[in-house]
Amino acid sequence: MHLTAGKYFPAVITKVIKMDSQKNLIDPLLEKVETYTKTSFELMKLKALAKTADVTSTLFSRSLFILLVSFFAFTINIAVALWIGDLLGKNYYGFLIVSAFYAMASIVLLVIHPSVKTRLNNTIIRQLFN
Repeated sequence: MHLTAGKYFPAVITKVIKMDSQKNLIDPLLEKVETYTKTSFELMKLKALAKTADVTSTLFSRSLFILLVSFFAFTINIAVALWIGDLLGKNYYGFLIVSAFYAMASIVLLVIHPSVKTRLNNTIIRQLFN
C-alpha cells in the first residue's frame, strides 16, 4: 500500500505532530526532575557529612575528657591507697582496700550494664537523628 495524499496520510502527520509537541512538553519536565534528583542527592550527602562531623567531634571531645578524668582518678587512687596504707601501717593494705572497692564497683556495674547500654544506645541514636 502506497501512502499518498488521501485519507490515511493526514492522520499520520497529525499523530507525528502531536507526539512531537508532547515530547517538547516532556523534555523540560525530565530535565527538572533530573536537576531535582541531583540536588536532593547532594543535599543528602551534605547532611550525612555534617552529621558525621558532629558525631565524630563529639566522640573525640568526650574521649579526651574521659582520658583526662582517668588520669586524675588514677593519681587520686594512688594517693588514697597510700593514705589508707599509712593509716593502717602497711602501704599494701591501702592498695588492697582500694582494689576491693573497685571490685565491688565492677560487680555493681556488671549488674546494671543492660540499662547503661540501653541509655548509651539511645543517646547515640538521638545524636544521629537530631
